[in-house]
Amino acid sequence: MDYRPLGRTGITVSELCLGAMMFGAAGNSDHDDSIRIIHRALDAGINFIDTADIYSAGESEEIVGKALAGRRDDIVLATKVGLPFDEDPNHRGASRRWIIESVDRSLRRLGTDWIDLYQIHRLDPDVDIDETLGALSDLVSQGKIRAFGASTVPASQIVEAQWTAERRGRERFRTEQPPYSMLARAIENDVLPTCLRYGMGVLTYSPLAMGWLSGRYRTDQAVPESARAARFPARWDLGLEVNQRKLAAADALATLAEEAGMTLIELAIAFVVRHPAVTSAIIGPRTLEHLESQLPAADVELSTDVLDRIDEIVPPGVTIHPEDNMSFTNALSPAMRRR
Repeated sequence: MDYRPLGRTGITVSELCLGAMMFGAAGNSDHDDSIRIIHRALDAGINFIDTADIYSAGESEEIVGKALAGRRDDIVLATKVGLPFDEDPNHRGASRRWIIESVDRSLRRLGTDWIDLYQIHRLDPDVDIDETLGALSDLVSQGKIRAFGASTVPASQIVEAQWTAERRGRERFRTEQPPYSMLARAIENDVLPTCLRYGMGVLTYSPLAMGWLSGRYRTDQAVPESARAARFPARWDLGLEVNQRKLAAADALATLAEEAGMTLIELAIAFVVRHPAVTSAIIGPRTLEHLESQLPAADVELSTDVLDRIDEIVPPGVTIHPEDNMSFTNALSPAMRRR
């Protein structure tokens, strides 16, 4: 396991980050089993864990807190705030009110006195960015968090946040957490170069493209059932031409992996983590078997020939299905298009 600087925070993290989204009712509801998975990851050299307040309504944070008992000082712990936590309209977004309340809730669930990296799950278009930065800066001063970042932010808003922090004397976003995979490469155009320019750490999520790069999606096999397919039908419906192209690309990448002597999972994660702007790739196992299939990617080196083949299948900067960019901007909503 290699270790890398998390931007310019002075914090060092493993090239694989353990994502905890699948621990709890939304994935693995067995707390003891989830804790075993976390301990196996730590024993393999992972020192970076990412969760969020909304994952299983806080249950994921509780499980992580239990797993880190007695090992907290050795782990870089990240969590997130911003997506709707419940039906209360004030329990969401990036207002000072909710950030201040939510961080204390997360600290209690995690059983810790501080969070190493506190991230805004999505920027809130209804909140002035200076209010968000001000609240987060206060939390740094209070010692409740060590650094803060955001997730799935367009390059233009990254720049706006950096400029606002400089002009208003705020602490600044130190990290970005975008989706990135061999099937979703749009961030190569602007987000990754922007993060490099500002010295930001990048922890990417969904390297397996929500399962499309797990090896289960092949053109000669029936499409497996998936809970995610029920939640995001447009991204799995093979009646859509865009998903047919995605399936063809996944199949071609699986063939390439076989020819290169590795699994598609190993190829997918190694591809992400080897980008010079990427600090750490978040892996999100639900079972111990999932984790064991993903850990070997840390030792995979991709040759120039393999990288060239990947670029032929999915060109640099291209996302086959635009929805896989996970952009929640309202810029193209009907109201913003004079409707």
